[in-house]
Amino acid sequence: MSSWSKNSWRDKSIKQSPTYPDLEKLKEVENELKKYPPLVFAGEVRTLKKELAQVTNGKAFLLQGGDCAESFDDFGAVNIRDMFKVLLQMAIIMTYAGSFPVVKIGRLGGQFAKPRSSDFEEIDGVKLPSYRGDIINDIAFTQKARTPEPKRMLKAYNQSAATMNLLRAFARGGLADLREVHKWNLGFVKNSALGERYENLAERITETLAFMEACGINSSNTPMIHETELYTSHEALLLNYEEALTREDSLTGGWYDCSAHFLWIGDRTRGVNDAHVEFLSGVGNPVGIKAGPSTDIDELLKIVDRLNPQNEAGRLNIIVRMGHDKIEKYFPQILRAVKKEGKEILWSIDPMHGNTIKASNNFKTRAFDSILSEVNRFFQIHESEGTYAGGVHLEMTGQNVTECVGGAQAITEDGLSYRYETRCDPRLNADQALELAFLIADNLKKRKNF
Repeated sequence: MSSWSKNSWRDKSIKQSPTYPDLEKLKEVENELKKYPPLVFAGEVRTLKKELAQVTNGKAFLLQGGDCAESFDDFGAVNIRDMFKVLLQMAIIMTYAGSFPVVKIGRLGGQFAKPRSSDFEEIDGVKLPSYRGDIINDIAFTQKARTPEPKRMLKAYNQSAATMNLLRAFARGGLADLREVHKWNLGFVKNSALGERYENLAERITETLAFMEACGINSSNTPMIHETELYTSHEALLLNYEEALTREDSLTGGWYDCSAHFLWIGDRTRGVNDAHVEFLSGVGNPVGIKAGPSTDIDELLKIVDRLNPQNEAGRLNIIVRMGHDKIEKYFPQILRAVKKEGKEILWSIDPMHGNTIKASNNFKTRAFDSILSEVNRFFQIHESEGTYAGGVHLEMTGQNVTECVGGAQAITEDGLSYRYETRCDPRLNADQALELAFLIADNLKKRKNF
């Protein structure tokens, strides 16, 4: 750590990094961002780390979800509000079933950069740089749009700041009050069978709150009834942006990446000697590591040691993303190796990325049954190994999109075109997210009664 600095990553090999044609403009933008206020604060990050330590120790559950990639065009209060509502719904379902706290982290307020399998995209013989998220370039297929533009980082910061401001207002201003639990149900979900199931749960919660109020416990003397905490997260992919928002804490002297509370390293950028691991090794935020079928166990253990040398509970989250047909083959050996070393790890499941397929009409999609299957197998493997299945990591939206096939709505491949709106990967809609929450709740209830 003595050799670490917030820019020491620049001396390391880096993957998935854009090539900016105007380095002088890039430097100007970085210097401007360094003067901007932090988006989150070190004290909030430390609080999250304590809550994640509770998850690691089997006393809470992690719900992490949000957009595949935020966009400048789709930004608006309604989208943020609906995402907030569906996360609250999912959390209350899980809390009621498991009888313990659910830590809520959104993939929003900074999830703008996306790794790509190829540096270039070709359409009708025209080859251009791949779209890497709105913080880097534009999705339009033109040379100008696909050229990385540094000033997009400033727009991403401003949108993130507005998002954070609204989330804090929702969390503290009454929308999260448990007495409003019926109002969290989104209109298109309310009319479904899942909406009815949720309403039945909400009614039981309302009855419980009425009893508690009769006993003198209400939102006036118990803030937890009236408000909640929603943390933010994103993949720490664009290190120019992350470095510019890294600050030294005046209380502890430690360094924190103040672009989000929680950051993760993707499956393509977790080289133990590469730039992304170098950067995140020196900041105090909780960190996630994506682990897919190609994960080398020895290298993973080295990454764990590099990112969490003190073996601190709450610091490190391994996010498993195998695919429903591969998780039983690859995950148990990783789990056993990490367990054998006595590492303090929060294990969560990303059932999205390993289950991406191409539909017959060329839409990229995910089968809801495959997502459910991987989540179930994740819980079963932990049960058989005597370890703790601590969380779930989802690409989802509060909107009524049609991007993943199946679920209670029975979305077909032909129906994908109805509202296929994602910028990158297919997301669960609110109805599908709620259905998955009830499945997870069933697993949590079994574990509680075991």
